[in-house]
Amino acid sequence: MIPSNRLFFLGFLALSPLSACKTSQSSETPDAVRKRPEAEAIRGKPAAGETVTELDANGDGRTDVWEFRLKDVVTRKELDLNWDGRVDVTQFMDPQGAKVREVMDLDYDGKVDATYSYTEGKRTKGERDLDGDGRPDSWLYYENDTLVRKERDANHDGRVDYWEYWEGGQVDRIGEDLDGDGTVDQWTRNPTGKPAAP
Repeated sequence: MIPSNRLFFLGFLALSPLSACKTSQSSETPDAVRKRPEAEAIRGKPAAGETVTELDANGDGRTDVWEFRLKDVVTRKELDLNWDGRVDVTQFMDPQGAKVREVMDLDYDGKVDATYSYTEGKRTKGERDLDGDGRPDSWLYYENDTLVRKERDANHDGRVDYWEYWEGGQVDRIGEDLDGDGTVDQWTRNPTGKPAAP
């Protein structure tokens, strides 16, 4: 989960003009950028013909946002949310400017923890590495940008063994695989009817 002060920063980026700007270019092809592993992509190198604009969103005189453009279209944006000089979030855009993928370092350790996929700018799926081993062990599914299901490999054996189904912004039911065969053995309803944190 992104801390609330970082969410404010992201909102600030979306709504306000940014102070200092610098532009640079590289010779890597756009296809090579798309094929990079997630961890490499979060560090960011411009593709052939791509220009990079460096922005200072918080006005401290240091770059904390990098916008990559190809023919004046933003292809990706990199954000340093905690102002330590390292990229924490990389957003990839389609030719119309809608977000298609977002790669995040949520605990600021320099490694990717979460990847989210988007269709027509709406979140459709998320993958998270909760134990820091470099592999996803939690999956989130969205419909119309609303969370509908979570799956998790709670015992780290490579198989999903925990399911949450969401309705109306709250957990409706939870399924658990108790014997490791990959199917739900026990269902639990949300007895409180209170919203749970996503």
